[in-house]
Amino acid sequence: MNISRRTLLKVSGSTLMLGALTGSIPVYGAERGFHIANRKETDTAVEYELVIRKEKIPVGYREGTAFTFNGYFPAPLIRLKEGKDAIIKVINETNESTSIHWHGIILPNEMDGVPGVTYAGIAPKSTFVYRFPVVQYGTYWYHSHTGLQEQLGHYGPLIIDPKEPEPFEYDRDYVVQLSDWTFENPYDVLMHLKKWDGYYNYQKRTVFDFINDVKKMGFEATIKERLMWARMRMNPRDIADITAATYTYLINGMTKEENPTFLFKPGEKIRLRFINSSATTYFDIRIPGLKMTVVQADGQNVQPVEVDELRIAVAETYDVIVQPVENRAYTIFAETMDRSGYTYGTLAPKKGMKAPIPERRPPSTRGMKAMGMHHNMKDMNLCGKCEPMRIPDSFGPDAAMIQKKPICRINDPGVGFENVKHKVLTYADLKSIEPFKQRKPTRQIDIHLTGNMERFIWKMYSFDGKNWSSEFHELIKARYNERIRIVFINHTMMDHPIHLHGMWMYLQNGNGEYSPRKHTINIKPAEKLCVEIDNDALGNWAFHCHILYHMHTGMFRVLQVC
Repeated sequence: MNISRRTLLKVSGSTLMLGALTGSIPVYGAERGFHIANRKETDTAVEYELVIRKEKIPVGYREGTAFTFNGYFPAPLIRLKEGKDAIIKVINETNESTSIHWHGIILPNEMDGVPGVTYAGIAPKSTFVYRFPVVQYGTYWYHSHTGLQEQLGHYGPLIIDPKEPEPFEYDRDYVVQLSDWTFENPYDVLMHLKKWDGYYNYQKRTVFDFINDVKKMGFEATIKERLMWARMRMNPRDIADITAATYTYLINGMTKEENPTFLFKPGEKIRLRFINSSATTYFDIRIPGLKMTVVQADGQNVQPVEVDELRIAVAETYDVIVQPVENRAYTIFAETMDRSGYTYGTLAPKKGMKAPIPERRPPSTRGMKAMGMHHNMKDMNLCGKCEPMRIPDSFGPDAAMIQKKPICRINDPGVGFENVKHKVLTYADLKSIEPFKQRKPTRQIDIHLTGNMERFIWKMYSFDGKNWSSEFHELIKARYNERIRIVFINHTMMDHPIHLHGMWMYLQNGNGEYSPRKHTINIKPAEKLCVEIDNDALGNWAFHCHILYHMHTGMFRVLQVC
């Protein structure tokens, strides 16, 4: 397989612009853009060495400070092989503790890379060696699990080549790693959100929206709807905590102005490995003029499904195959879920080509589904017996609202897609290629996702039929090799990408033994959604929302298998 995109930028156009403004051209020690890490391979192992530093880099027309790996931002591609051991030596040359978590990888507990849960972290000016057997295949990524370092570029792509031939063919293979970048200190970003949850939201409804709604719904219905939102102290356009007001969106570390380009010859099948390494941003991906055939979700092969667009939640990965037959350029367009911003790359026969940028869509607005209304019986059937045991009347100040009747939304593509005519991927579309053994869960645990936007507090309340708990130190306990059912209930107006370390979550989407397994599950507002877990890995495993600022302010638990 050939990863063609290896051009690196030592001094970008943004650097030249900065030089023109300051009268001199700064020289940066770090290089920016997609890079493949050097490796040593033996009959039994694949070995890497990563040196972590903090360095100045140019992003767009400005300068920022980022974590670099071997002198590169973002971190370089690591490529492992199923059946061989991974040996990765990490040298921390920074003045702060750090860590690396291998996202979605099944490995021994002490190698998972979560400070305070599985190890102490990698101290300043020290070295840590990760060693683990590689027991899977597919597209994954790696990132810091220390503080808010992930927001400063502490992430990279990870590919595992399979032992057996893959069930699909392609001619070229590209990583498309999406991320969000801010020139602000991440802790300042968090401070702004704590003081005012709408600090970065410039898309609130106006008097013109009110007039348009009156025309559509009538005056009385519009007033009733506005009062309903006001009573909940919520804004239907609170789609994303952080927006393009501060974010620059990147593909493989490059801005849209730099036009990251992926080459092809007409008629070739191109594999695009989409990885969402953002701190908070959901992206809606489309390639106008091309259908995308989804072949992997979270690194696992799925039965091919053809779509026009897909939403990739924070921390998810999707592999798609496209086949351009015309000798022209195509835009790989990634629009943010709230529609405040976008980035893009170009799929082209040669460098320097560009295609038209799709027309921007209006800001997304939450509707009645976000309040648990407008049930769809087809969705209800897909979710089966996914019912919470008990929903309390209150979670105290940790929850601004309580969803007493959560709904099944597994066949719903999400906010912003209410009126689209083209095919958008949903979780109901995902079917594993291989069947998985069906087991009856021995018990159920409910996970209630709660939040208070005004205070910017986020929690995961667990209920096992007897006890409620929500704090980090209150472990969610499971027995080794026990199968449990998890019922997620989202009481907030935000989407939450929930990630379980060390084990697979089998998504219950109505496909029986072909239900897919994932490491990250997105839960929409007012949604109930079920997964099943075989607790086949001993130890304490992080279990959290992957929106960085939600995790950092309380939506983080630990599942203990013993």
